[in-house]
Amino acid sequence: QVLLVESGGGLVQAGGSLRLSCAASGRTFGVYGMAWFRQAPGKQRELVASISPGGLNTVYTDSVKGRFTISRDNAQNTVYLQLNRLEAEETAVYYCAASNSGLQRAEKFYDVWGKGNQVTVPS
Repeated sequence: QVLLVESGGGLVQAGGSLRLSCAASGRTFGVYGMAWFRQAPGKQRELVASISPGGLNTVYTDSVKGRFTISRDNAQNTVYLQLNRLEAEETAVYYCAASNSGLQRAEKFYDVWGKGNQVTVPS
């Protein structure tokens, strides 16, 4: 079973950029749909972006469209989230997740989760 480890989080000023990485173990990374979720303090976890196994299809939550980009490199077993023009509202723990059902929006379809990585944007 795939194991996921996020990295690249930290503190960045409003308007700045950050790139999160999620490294996967195993030999079958290319069959999983992948996603980034986030959870801010006191709020529900929400989908940020998702990408199909081959990387041809992506979805984004409306609030990040045009600013965030999800991508993957199956040869390196890695999925990325590029976060641009960051706002204070993006402060959250970001989670990488894998789905055996391809690209999905709903949290219930994701079978494997990373431990999370903090992104902080001061207001």
